[in-house]
Amino acid sequence: MVPADPSETVTGDITADEPGSSARPVADKAAGAFRTIGELSRDTGLPQHILRYWETRFPQLRPLQRAGNRRYYRPEDVALVQRINHLLNQQGYTIRGVQTLLADERKRAPTTAATMEAVRAVRDSLTDALAEDAAAE
Repeated sequence: MVPADPSETVTGDITADEPGSSARPVADKAAGAFRTIGELSRDTGLPQHILRYWETRFPQLRPLQRAGNRRYYRPEDVALVQRINHLLNQQGYTIRGVQTLLADERKRAPTTAATMEAVRAVRDSLTDALAEDAAAE
């Protein structure tokens, strides 16, 4: 049986999607693991050049870069790439529209931080009240 596309061959759990690429086993990573640009590209179905382009257009998308400019995407970066992809390709936003949306959310982030601080203060006071009740018994 000949594959429909000669540049894509599949053998068991080993795939080779690009001519000249080394075939490696497809391994599922833990949710919190860092992803290389190739792994993220494979997982999202987006070409690597699109991911690199988005890094130039969205300042929030900043993967770690190690020696040789090898990119490592954190779980937050992966979630952001998936969100940008959804907004652009499913919701019909433009690049400028997504930039504006993300910038507006970033401006509102301090309010969220203040809210979280207030929640922590309430939690701490409740913990203290429970400890006082337990000591009174």
